[in-house]
Amino acid sequence: MKSLLSVTDIKDEINDILNLAKDFKEGKIEEKPLKDKTLAMIFQKSSTRTRVSFEVGMYELGGYPLFLSSDEIQMGRGEPISDTAKVLSRYVDGIMIRAIEHADVAEFEKESGVPIINGLTNLEHPCQALADMLTVKEHLGNFDGKFVYVGDGNNVCNSLILICACLGMDIAVACPVGYEPNEEIVHVARKIAKEKDSYIVITDELELAVKHANVVYTDVWISMGDEKESKKRRHDLKKYQVNSELMKLAKEDAIFMHCLPAIREEEVTAEVIDGPQSVIIDQAENRLHAQKAVLYHFLK
Repeated sequence: MKSLLSVTDIKDEINDILNLAKDFKEGKIEEKPLKDKTLAMIFQKSSTRTRVSFEVGMYELGGYPLFLSSDEIQMGRGEPISDTAKVLSRYVDGIMIRAIEHADVAEFEKESGVPIINGLTNLEHPCQALADMLTVKEHLGNFDGKFVYVGDGNNVCNSLILICACLGMDIAVACPVGYEPNEEIVHVARKIAKEKDSYIVITDELELAVKHANVVYTDVWISMGDEKESKKRRHDLKKYQVNSELMKLAKEDAIFMHCLPAIREEEVTAEVIDGPQSVIIDQAENRLHAQKAVLYHFLK
């Protein structure tokens, strides 16, 4: 039994999953491969794209998605994760969890008898990264270019570093000192990148990082759970806004990406996110196709 907690769990299968997602998007797979299968979806955090893409995706594959808010199940009232995992495993064929702590999902996977899919934790967001690279492939045709992430080195950034390394795509992360991505993830990613003959750069030099970029990507400065640090984060990240002047440093045909939701005029200006280089709606749509590929891959 395999689970998807980290991008590294599918290190050698990413291209297969992306090709499958492409086939789903193009309507090449019309059968219902997950007919009569069930997916429990546990949410400790609110969600738009993750919830809808998994719920619709499971339905379109012929299965049944079951939404479980952590406030509505006994785990939210103190039931041990191990008990919840063991019991749910007797009811369903797979479990997707959007959690606060990555360690909780890891414990869930340890105690579960069915595949676990990480729908987001404080450490990684592998499903988002898959949708992102599907979008990159669609717009650039390959992974030969330079991917640049700007801003807070958060969970999305961590997964992007790993997936770029696995696909052999160069990535630069531009962030202020103190906002770097997870050190262990960068260490693992650099080992993979070395095998793929690609590079990973972590720097606070914004303009240098964005120069000649094929992809410019950013995320909110204040993620769920960071609200108490909002004033400090806005101050520290102020210089890392993606605006039209910054985009001019990238290649002329570079695309702009954002995992959404976005705060216009904070991490990105409206001119950029709503402009001709932005592919954010394609990117958001691709969550559905990537999720269907993940569900097929792990539950079929």
